[in-house]
Amino acid sequence: MRELRSAAFWRAALAEFLGSLLYVLLGLGASLRWAPGPTGALGAALAFGLAQATLVQALGHVSGGHINPAVTVALVLVAQLSLPRALAYLLAQLLGALAGAGLLYGVTPAPVRGSLGLSTLHPSVGLAQGTAVELLLTLQFVLCVLASYDERRDGRLGSVPLAVGLSLTLGQLFGVG
Repeated sequence: MRELRSAAFWRAALAEFLGSLLYVLLGLGASLRWAPGPTGALGAALAFGLAQATLVQALGHVSGGHINPAVTVALVLVAQLSLPRALAYLLAQLLGALAGAGLLYGVTPAPVRGSLGLSTLHPSVGLAQGTAVELLLTLQFVLCVLASYDERRDGRLGSVPLAVGLSLTLGQLFGVG
């Protein structure tokens, strides 16, 4: 519990709040229909992936740059994150995402707002199928994060933020595109 009294702990929780706020604001903002015509799945996927990569690069040294609750839960399960820190991160991520959506709602004109960039299942996709795809894509993303962040891994090549961002983009393209 000494961890809760440290300034670094609260800085990390604040970084997760800010990261989630910006992730939702930028990702969903790019998914909105700002111009006539269909929304672009590629543009939205790139926006989410680039936002994730940018935020991991910017905040990774403070909190690890989880941004996503699935990453936080996975790091607890593999004993890389303490439970008090995980709970603080999860709360910060939830509040940050809500603040990001609220901010986007407030700055977006009503005709553009629509469903605020939220996606729905295609009519031919059942709830079980959609859930299975979401689980598989989350697994793919979390595996990439765990492999990219693993300091014990020999031969770490390239940029961790880029790998994480591209992994998220891939999942978005498969799941939404």
